[in-house]
Amino acid sequence: MATRHYNLPSLTALAAFEAVARQLNVTRAAEELNVTPGAVSKQIRQLEAELGRVLLRRHSTGVSLTAEGEAVAASLHDAFDGISRTLQSVRTSGERAHVSIVTTMATMQLWLMPRLGSFWGEHQDIVVEHIISDRLHDVPRPDLDLRIRYGAGDWPGEISAKIQDDRVVAVASPAFLETRPIPDLEALSAAPLLSVEGADWVWMTWTSFLREAGAPFHRLNVRRFNSYVIALQAARNGQGVALGWMSLVRPLLRSGELRQVTEAEIADPSAFYVTWSDRRPLSPEAVTLRDWLLAQGR
Repeated sequence: MATRHYNLPSLTALAAFEAVARQLNVTRAAEELNVTPGAVSKQIRQLEAELGRVLLRRHSTGVSLTAEGEAVAASLHDAFDGISRTLQSVRTSGERAHVSIVTTMATMQLWLMPRLGSFWGEHQDIVVEHIISDRLHDVPRPDLDLRIRYGAGDWPGEISAKIQDDRVVAVASPAFLETRPIPDLEALSAAPLLSVEGADWVWMTWTSFLREAGAPFHRLNVRRFNSYVIALQAARNGQGVALGWMSLVRPLLRSGELRQVTEAEIADPSAFYVTWSDRRPLSPEAVTLRDWLLAQGR
């Protein structure tokens, strides 16, 4: 057998293990690598056999890492991240400065896009790559510079800086309110409510909003969506009442497309944050965009 220069196991096996360790799910790792779960499991068994150590514990609900597995996963993450950044640097050499950012569709359409013109005007030498996903933790891009997240501010492996807090109101179209007036919280509880639910949805729900507002208990008439943009469009089309984060819906209230329903306005315990990897420093261009985002919140 030929001697491997770096005395490494199969790179295919290492890539398979890194994906499983990051996802803690063989099926999702297989989807990312575009192979079958069986092929991923085989690569990891071969890696464990070559190392003579168990790296994964298999459970009925998924997998977890052993102490040895955590050490290998951390080393692979750092190595692959460094390779990715080097290749990206080579790929973009000779081009204008580049920075990447990932947001949800709602944040991009309702908050970031209306503001971006000023950034482009001030920093015409920086190319911004926008990645849009409503499942931010599933974006398979270790080279991403920045993320805009909504939550409590603590995400594993990321440094966060708060952009702004937010307040939540109930909103509906003028046409809807003409045909179905909502004079108080009890009437709001009985109205058709447009709710957003999904794997990554950590924002305030109708149940918590009505409880915080002091509404009487009522069996809710909920219509569910997995996209906030679509839920807001349904509200604009007169199909019901949606929750509106003021940082996102304020322009729609000013234009008259939506109106606030009742005077209830609740402070959301979550907030908007810009985050970045705690394993590598930001480029000067990413720092510029990060600082600009934080200034928007002020």
